[in-house]
Amino acid sequence: MAAVDLAVLGVYLLIMFGIGLYFHYRNNNVEDYYVGSRRMGKWHIGLSVVATDVGGGFSIGLGGLGFLMGLSGSWLLFTGLLGAWLSAVLLIPRIKPLSDKMGFFTFPEVIGHFFGSKAAFLAALISGIGYLGFTSSQLLAGAKLASGVFVALDLELALIILGVVAVSYTVLGGLKAVIYTDTIQWLLLIAGLIFLAIPLAYRAVGGWVVIESELPEHFFSLTAISWTQILNWIFTILPIWFIGMTLYQRIYASRSASEAKRSWFIAGLFEWPVMAVMGVVLGMLARVAFQLDMFVSLGYHSMDEIDAEMGLPLLLRTVLPVGITGLVLAAYFSAILSTADSCLMASSSNFLQDIVRSFTGFDHDHRNMMLWSKGLTLLLGAFAVWMAMSLTEVLSLMLYSYAFMVSGLFVPLIGGLFFGIRNRYAAISSMVAGGGTTLVLLLLSVELPFSLDANIFGIAAGFIVFILISNFKK
Repeated sequence: MAAVDLAVLGVYLLIMFGIGLYFHYRNNNVEDYYVGSRRMGKWHIGLSVVATDVGGGFSIGLGGLGFLMGLSGSWLLFTGLLGAWLSAVLLIPRIKPLSDKMGFFTFPEVIGHFFGSKAAFLAALISGIGYLGFTSSQLLAGAKLASGVFVALDLELALIILGVVAVSYTVLGGLKAVIYTDTIQWLLLIAGLIFLAIPLAYRAVGGWVVIESELPEHFFSLTAISWTQILNWIFTILPIWFIGMTLYQRIYASRSASEAKRSWFIAGLFEWPVMAVMGVVLGMLARVAFQLDMFVSLGYHSMDEIDAEMGLPLLLRTVLPVGITGLVLAAYFSAILSTADSCLMASSSNFLQDIVRSFTGFDHDHRNMMLWSKGLTLLLGAFAVWMAMSLTEVLSLMLYSYAFMVSGLFVPLIGGLFFGIRNRYAAISSMVAGGGTTLVLLLLSVELPFSLDANIFGIAAGFIVFILISNFKK
């Protein structure tokens, strides 16, 4: 790795740490720490929302979809636009006034408002564990990207560096540091893709004539995709916009419901078409580079030898000059860290606000709450890094809990918030049935009809149980 690339990357990581340190001295209580004093503006919130939602998984994943299927892969993030705008119209006008009145910090507190403390406790466990696993996966994605681009950078070392920086500025600055770093990180990612990665890769592969000749015709179509794939993406991604703890924290942090709604409209447009198209285009350029044998010197000769999601890191490693590589890598790190820090804050808030406080009896103004907040965030962050380094199988199980979260929490939220159902037995049973169905289907690798996603069956099971119990047990 060139020294100048290391220097560029080092400066970027130091800036992120500096923002966390800045807010460390300006946060006075847990309301500052977990919900940004409830006074954040629409642009910071909007860019933070899209940065958190797109993140490393979607950034690298979009490149993989572009590598495999071309422009049709961009529909993955259309579900993000759909989810953002639907929740802006349907969710925010109900949740924001309620949160201002009740002083909510977390999503499980909403569940508790409708269904009681036991349902809230179960929701906190599901959400806290799910987001902790997702924090680990994002850090691991960043480390793989770094080691894929820079041969000399060991995976474990990359993971430690990313983990230390992300955990440090999150622990120090709380949600304000997360939102402001997200703004910088998202702008850096967009600038890196528009002005560096895409034009340099386009030039390296030989321009439009070569691209058109090397890729199949369906790569340039937006309709080369099955209805089952779109349906799977809708049921996997759209519910997150209604039950995602990272998103509720930003609703609570907004100045008003109208500001929050504008933030969600901004986020939706940045997801699709902006980020969606750029991500798959880079994947398509990586496919062209692969077919031109530009990766042969790296040991990749045939499609059987390459993972589609490795196409983008290999492209960056091949076509970017010294100095520029550090800038573009920092841009992709920014996407990864913007999700990792948000998920860590969500997990910390779930465990502290919804679980620890129930045993300690601390209120939000307790003099030790800030110390508890930072200590718990540090502990969870260290555990996430260790888990990503040591326990890949456990990491897979933790990510299953994220699917459990989608299938388990979506139906009770809809029933309580939109239909006024207050049956705690129905809510708890729906969480177990919905999440459990998805988890069993995933763990047993059950072959589902029409290749449908397990979440569809989990949400259906949760809905059936919720309706049955709410009608038969008043």
